[in-house]
Amino acid sequence: MNRVPGDAENAHSSSVESCPSLRDVHSINPAQLMARIEPYEGREKKGISDVRRTFCLFVTFDLLFITLLWIIELNVKGGIETTLEKEVLQYDYSSSYFDIFLLAVFRFKVLILAYAMCRLRHWWAIAFTTAVTSAFLLAKVIISQLFSQGAFGYVLPIISFILAWIETWFLDFKVLPQEAEEENRFLIAQDASERAALLHPGVLSDGQFYSPPESVAGSDEDSEEKQDSEKPVV
Repeated sequence: MNRVPGDAENAHSSSVESCPSLRDVHSINPAQLMARIEPYEGREKKGISDVRRTFCLFVTFDLLFITLLWIIELNVKGGIETTLEKEVLQYDYSSSYFDIFLLAVFRFKVLILAYAMCRLRHWWAIAFTTAVTSAFLLAKVIISQLFSQGAFGYVLPIISFILAWIETWFLDFKVLPQEAEEENRFLIAQDASERAALLHPGVLSDGQFYSPPESVAGSDEDSEEKQDSEKPVV
């Protein structure tokens, strides 16, 4: 006679054990999920991630550093005005550093436009600027006579080449993977919060709870006695 209840209990326990995911979903705390989602929403409102902002700062540093080196080179050669007129107005590919400065300006404009203003999430823009920079510097080093002009003949091309490849490495291995990982985490947390909201439709307010007034002990007996006292005496 006790076999049927025992089988029912075993079947019930097995069905409960076979649905661990349901227990896990019920254990989700919507408040914790919303706390995790809020930082991502704040980042979306900012419009640009911290790692992308760092990349844009490095691109700006690239331009300013090359400009600083070029100005130093102009002073070393005998004054800014005289050397500037010689390198810009009387431009010579084999002896002028003005094109290396223009190359830094070119990288700055393309990268800031692509990754700061357009917020591009692809590597083609940085690949284009790095390829142009590398090809131009290699050709200039091979064809021109920069090495015969002192230390700046080595410094400016090498620094420009290194900075371009550092920007490529930083974007490809830091900016894009980190932003993709943060976006995946946001989507997972948002999906989990939606499921939790379906399972927990909301916290009931105090007005939705109703508790009947507590009855005083012996109130039934008192009401019966009152009814007996009110009956007419025959």
